[in-house]
Amino acid sequence: MLLRRKAQVTLLDAWGPGNSRASSGGETRLIRALYGANRIYTQMAVRAGELWRENEQLWDRQLYARTGLLWMVDRDDAFMAAALPLLREAGVVYEEIAPAKVKDRYPQINFDQVEWTVLERDAGALLARRNCQLVVEAFIDEGGDYRQLTAAPGEIAGDIRSLRLSDGSTLEADQYVFACGPWLGRLFPDVIGDRLKVTRQDVFFFGTPGGDRRFMDDWIPSWIERRQGQTRFYGIPANEHRGFKIADDVRGADIDPTNGDRTQDAGKIQTARDYLAMRFPAMAGAPLIESRVCQYENTPDEHFIMDRHPRAANVWLLGGGSGHGYKHGPAVGERMAGHLLDGRTVEPLFAVKRLMA
Repeated sequence: MLLRRKAQVTLLDAWGPGNSRASSGGETRLIRALYGANRIYTQMAVRAGELWRENEQLWDRQLYARTGLLWMVDRDDAFMAAALPLLREAGVVYEEIAPAKVKDRYPQINFDQVEWTVLERDAGALLARRNCQLVVEAFIDEGGDYRQLTAAPGEIAGDIRSLRLSDGSTLEADQYVFACGPWLGRLFPDVIGDRLKVTRQDVFFFGTPGGDRRFMDDWIPSWIERRQGQTRFYGIPANEHRGFKIADDVRGADIDPTNGDRTQDAGKIQTARDYLAMRFPAMAGAPLIESRVCQYENTPDEHFIMDRHPRAANVWLLGGGSGHGYKHGPAVGERMAGHLLDGRTVEPLFAVKRLMA
């Protein structure tokens, strides 16, 4: 967004776009607009969806599979109830499906203990790893300067005039944005530090039966299941000839995003298998064909960080994705461009000082 507004922009990345250490480096990420009573996230998700679609046309590439997203809920849920008026307000197309009808529509799903279903029609699965690479390609094509290097700001007592990079060179700029995902707390230990909790999240891809399209993304929606008022499991049907994705949203153990071991946890695999057999009976016993360990970087309240450094007017901190940051990327970029170029007011929900209280 900064580049398209005629700013001169240099992008630094330690390991390259869509790399396996990055929170957005996986094959797919959900995009949806239902966020309980959090109006701002619904609005940002809608805007992000518009921008993803604009870039699809501009680059003539598919950026996300519009699978729809089915919410499966085990009881009356205040989060869901608060969300629906905001979806209507934002013009999001959704459908509440009666239990009997949803069973007929998606017979490959076992709806035991599901009392409420809501289908977001325009939601789906962003092709995250590939999209990260496309964004950098487009950034370079549109005149941006990309370098695969690292930079450490060190102790900050005032505005930054230059940054020393890992190849020994320096970078000088009027303003600096540190959008460093799980590394943000390490770079700014006194301001953010361990307030940003980095957890490992195991993701599994199971093989669908040969010749059986019932579990492909043109036959079944992506889904999120809520139990006892909490998001528990989510998944994405097989797309681009990959496996049937399942993940447990419960926050995992702490992980070092640079050096942490990403060997799969046997207990997590079994949990995923048990869930798969229960909710999608025809997939019981399916082979595990791929697996990943990614990470969430969670703020205590699970809201984003999007604010100036408290001691440097030209340093901006951007992060705290908390498992849902990637889908908002274009809208976040637009908002940050407004901060840097227009003096847009920082949203209190995203302010750094809330973490330091």
